Amino acid sequence: MATVSPPWSYTLQLPHDPRAPGIARGTLRLILAAHEMSELSPTAELLATELLTNSHCHTSGPYALRVLSTESDRLRVAVWDSDPRVPPGFSDVPPQPAETAEHGRGLHLVRACADTWGASALRELGASKGGKLLWAECGAG
Repeated sequence: MATVSPPWSYTLQLPHDPRAPGIARGTLRLILAAHEMSELSPTAELLATELLTNSHCHTSGPYALRVLSTESDRLRVAVWDSDPRVPPGFSDVPPQPAETAEHGRGLHLVRACADTWGASALRELGASKGGKLLWAECGAG
């Protein structure tokens, strides 16, 4: 039985390093196991990987993974980075990549696997670092 009931959240600060998405995936897997939500791991890891990789490929600064649960069977995976530009296709239909393209399928995967998704451009206020927050939610069943 889980020792902490929802709502709970974790934030993992990550450097701009190609190993960071893999480290974040492993951390996410441990968090979900600790909260007895391992059944969400495959989908949550895919969502986190796509959002983190987007931040890694399209920004030059650090980024962060935030995982939160407000219900016992639902999870929100969010990624913050310092670039305030929301990727094209996150709020509307992403363009189809060419069949031979090596990139451009991540947001399609997020939209196909998440129950809901969204984005917020953040302003710099006081201690806030500005940037954007991209998020996706998934649930059991």
